Amino acid sequence: MRAVLQRVRRGRVVVGGQTIAEIGRGYVILLGVGHGDNETAARALAEKIANLRVFEDEQGKMNLSVRDVGGAALVVSQFTLYADTRRGRRPSFTDAALPDVARPLVDRFAALLAELGVPTQTGEFGAAMLVEIHNDGPVTIVLDSALL
Repeated sequence: MRAVLQRVRRGRVVVGGQTIAEIGRGYVILLGVGHGDNETAARALAEKIANLRVFEDEQGKMNLSVRDVGGAALVVSQFTLYADTRRGRRPSFTDAALPDVARPLVDRFAALLAELGVPTQTGEFGAAMLVEIHNDGPVTIVLDSALL
């Protein structure tokens, strides 16, 4: 699994002109699922993100986790994180898991994050979404479960 984690002041997902998810302070997590990903990968990534210390403490140092600051997460499925652009000009997405595999893993990842104490909302899998990200910092971190 791959995640692009953005520390945000707020985030929102709009589908068909309607807001379907919205958070204040926390993370917008763009999440891709690849071939071979499983619950073990989802659990490792959720635990890493729930405990990652990228929020400032009183001294301005990144010492606090999203749980420490009472933040939330907004998880948005993003198969394009598995784009292969090595050949030609049109990306290939053959490394991304098919929807019947990816959807349950995205849902499981979001559930695991919530179980770890991070209030979690999601976008709509497979929908054309307008994702509003108010990146705070900016702080953007790329995580790959294969490297954890």
